[in-house]
Amino acid sequence: MKIGNIDLGERPVMLAPMEDVTDPSFRLICREQGAKMVYTEFVSSEALVRNIASTARKLNIDERERPVAIQIYGRDPEAMVDAAKMVEDAGPDIIDINFGCPVKKVAGKGAGAGMLRDVPKMLAITESVVKAVSLPVTVKTRLGWDAESKIITDLAPRLQDCGIAALTVHGRTRAQMYTGDADWSLIGELKSSGKMEIPIIGNGDITTPEGAAKAFDDYGVDGVMIGRGAIGATWIFHDVEQYLRTGEWIPLTDAEKFALLRRQISESIDRIDEYRGILHIRRHLAATPLFKGLPDFRQTRIRMLRAETADELEQIFREIEEKYFG
Repeated sequence: MKIGNIDLGERPVMLAPMEDVTDPSFRLICREQGAKMVYTEFVSSEALVRNIASTARKLNIDERERPVAIQIYGRDPEAMVDAAKMVEDAGPDIIDINFGCPVKKVAGKGAGAGMLRDVPKMLAITESVVKAVSLPVTVKTRLGWDAESKIITDLAPRLQDCGIAALTVHGRTRAQMYTGDADWSLIGELKSSGKMEIPIIGNGDITTPEGAAKAFDDYGVDGVMIGRGAIGATWIFHDVEQYLRTGEWIPLTDAEKFALLRRQISESIDRIDEYRGILHIRRHLAATPLFKGLPDFRQTRIRMLRAETADELEQIFREIEEKYFG
């Protein structure tokens, strides 16, 4: 599969952009584990053009991440064009436009998935961004605003006509947020329609190697994007890559998984500071499947998620290893 001149190989699996998750350390670890491309957290176009420092920092990328996409969102066409030019100067491989974020503070203001209610504006922004930069421009969106307006099969060819180089579709409507099961049937219908010449990437509920293989085999997508399934489980890309290549996979050892979580903690602290770095990493500790199903784990989990220092977390990790993994 190619996006522009970027060759991602056969059946590539990518890390989805996730706000407050896909920081540089997390992206690099996922890349090392087998993700064929990674995406930054989404970047507000209006905040970027106003030179908000915290937003500008999201443009920082590591050469070892490549290929890497920076994702932007917004509702103002001029700001989106200006932001795209600034992003291009930051040196990513791809610029991605977010037309899929469902959260109220974004979609409720007409950006992200809110654009699904104003398709002419969505298309105008897309075309303007494509014309303003020389990098490949891609789009990530959803099936539609709600169950009564699943417009993706009609929308996708129009986005393609704007000049985008690939399209990622999350198999839910905005109204669903992240509830219920992702519906891949319309993604498969879009792919088999014969209308799309650009790659179609499917997204939604891929949490296992078998799920990734099923997405390729049953729906014919060109690529698969994994989001929440990677939180606290960067090794999912290792497992998926092996399974797609050989039909089986050898899981990392528990010790190797602990090492990856420890690395995330350490690098989060180094990037921010101890207190805020640990706050940032808590969602990974809460979501990791490494601790799922452990008996009598509730109190340990509470302690882990309340820990405020690296030493506290390390002591709890050692207790967990000794009690459950020794």
